[in-house]
Amino acid sequence: MMTSIPRLDASALLKRYGLRADKRLGQNFLEDPRALETIAAAAEIQPADTVLEIGPGLGSLTRYLAAAAREVIAVELDPDLIPPLEAVLQPYPNVRIVQGDILKILPSELTSKPGYLVAANIPYYITSAIVRHLLEHEPKPRRLVLTIQREVAERICAEPGDMSLLALSVQVYGKPHIAAHIPPEAFFPVPKVDSAVLCVEIYPAPQIPHEALERFFKFVKAGFSQKRKTLRNALSAGLHVQPAKTEALLRQAGIDPMRRAETLSLEEWQRLVEAEQATGR
Repeated sequence: MMTSIPRLDASALLKRYGLRADKRLGQNFLEDPRALETIAAAAEIQPADTVLEIGPGLGSLTRYLAAAAREVIAVELDPDLIPPLEAVLQPYPNVRIVQGDILKILPSELTSKPGYLVAANIPYYITSAIVRHLLEHEPKPRRLVLTIQREVAERICAEPGDMSLLALSVQVYGKPHIAAHIPPEAFFPVPKVDSAVLCVEIYPAPQIPHEALERFFKFVKAGFSQKRKTLRNALSAGLHVQPAKTEALLRQAGIDPMRRAETLSLEEWQRLVEAEQATGR
């Protein structure tokens, strides 16, 4: 427990700097000490670890990360938040603040240490993009700890029958689980949704071979582009292929063409990509 870290009053701090939470950027600042301790604990930080924090906001969580890690690299998109962030983190010399868009910064520009940790409080709509960006470049992290909308966290942990493009986009790289739930009252401003702490333990290598990842994502996006349609029709439309050819490909992969995308497992998508490669289409 890190109860010696004082509670940060986000409302007062924003007021002091003449700022407001920016809804466009999905800014909801986590204040509750118990929730912050829970997230830091879920990261399982070791004393020699480097932690990349995406979206530190006003530095509430950053302080807890800095108390446990050797180094914290905090990447904040909003330039207006840099002055209060620097003030809050002044007592923590092991924190490096970087102003910028994480999707435009290569991990290698921030750290050379493989096996680093990622902590992020991010809007759900960029979750998939951030995960792919971090995991398709070197060095790779060993664990992601994402505070996101509870419904989205549950979708990411889905099993065949309820799969989605987002779930597959994460599960191809690592094993996700929900470590904790966070109520809206833990944030300022109070959001209209519940949040969850999602942990993703990163595999040494993606479940789909690197050279087949682009094809995998192309197939998955096509399959989910028209969810109400059978795989035969959805893939045909999304890949611009004759339905008969799509049906033959699905049967070659041992998949019923009348199934829908959400019922397929990651392994079945892999078989489909392999079947497509084998045909040389």
